[in-house]
Amino acid sequence: MNPEREGSSYPEEGGSADCARTFGALPVARGRAFARSWWGQAWLKALEDTALDGEQLRLGRRHARGGAVGAVSVRPGRITAVVQDRDHTRHRSDVLLQQLSAADWDRFLDMVADRAGHIAALLDRDMPPVLVEDAAAAGIELLPGIGDLDSECSCGAWDHCAHSAALCYQVARLLDQDPFVLLLLRGRGERELLDELQVRSAARAVAPTDEDVAAERSGAGVPAAEAYAARDILPPLPAAPTPVAVPGAPPVLGGGTPPAPGVDVAALEFLIADTAARAQRLLADALSAWHPDSPPPPVLTPAQDAVRLAAAGPGEVISARLAAGSGREARGLAAAVRAWELGGTAGLAVLEEDWTPGPEALARATGKLAAAWEDGEAPPRLRATRNRWTVVGGTAQLRYGRDGRWWPYRREGGRWVPAGPVTDDPAGALAGLSAEG
Repeated sequence: MNPEREGSSYPEEGGSADCARTFGALPVARGRAFARSWWGQAWLKALEDTALDGEQLRLGRRHARGGAVGAVSVRPGRITAVVQDRDHTRHRSDVLLQQLSAADWDRFLDMVADRAGHIAALLDRDMPPVLVEDAAAAGIELLPGIGDLDSECSCGAWDHCAHSAALCYQVARLLDQDPFVLLLLRGRGERELLDELQVRSAARAVAPTDEDVAAERSGAGVPAAEAYAARDILPPLPAAPTPVAVPGAPPVLGGGTPPAPGVDVAALEFLIADTAARAQRLLADALSAWHPDSPPPPVLTPAQDAVRLAAAGPGEVISARLAAGSGREARGLAAAVRAWELGGTAGLAVLEEDWTPGPEALARATGKLAAAWEDGEAPPRLRATRNRWTVVGGTAQLRYGRDGRWWPYRREGGRWVPAGPVTDDPAGALAGLSAEG
């Protein structure tokens, strides 16, 4: 599938060697997810939302898992590999992604150069969500969306075939290791991109920004000469606090004057220790290089914070108070702690929310389940109730999260409890539950 699109930019054959990378064939990937990073998962979602034939995707996963994809060539706008069928027929397959325009690259490079945290993340082979969000705010879509991944294959298929699907699944593994693969597909190689960022960063160190010029023209702010002349009457800026390696030890409150009625000394000592630990983590985060580009942490509700505190293991008496204060009984709090340890606020939501997916989400979930088992494997019988799929006659259950991922649950003592971390692979989640049982 390769429709003509206005402004599209796909590469011709050939091109400079400086703008191409070749990766050797990856080893067999049985028993593991193709994408562990969030941007690798977004790549696969674009494929799965674009392809019209779920059977071809399933065959593509099998090809990729079995090592049928050869060396992968990546260059601006195009990835290429030879994929071998079970009958040893070999097909050259290409997947195409529109390159960014020169104007897009200018905006992207300016945005990254203005935020040291973005540069540091890329050098660490990371692509934090805030970087992609900032790029989107500037009108630049880094990650592909539905319909963005086109395909060409020597098998003659007009839509994504098993060969192009296998190539996409293999590329997701490459993206996990190095997000510069995505940027190369969008048009810039790693060395070229870093060189341009260095030039822009150096220019910003000696030249005023557009915002500075605009502020001066509008009369906003204080002239530099006036601010400099007032240096002796202005207080100095406070020095940044020094990092704290470990939180301070809480004071011992018992043993002296008896506490006032209703004051639980042990609970108060526990809260002081928790406050010290949180303060130490907040300070470390505030002093980190990536702090200016990081979104603030979510504000917890009292019920969520009670689970967070219980996860620290405060003891039976304090845990009982936390359970009562958050409207839970002891077993309910234990299940909530387990959900928190596996997935934080998202894990808690899956435990406590009972929701009905809309028609599109339900179709997507059902399709994932149907395509999750390989040839020759008999899928278990599942009974669907809203966002929960339960093995008929068994003690295993899958819960479908609002983000499209799967949470394994097990029935213990008459209630459903979290049994493992979230996954994109429903078959793997059920297999893990069966292995544990």
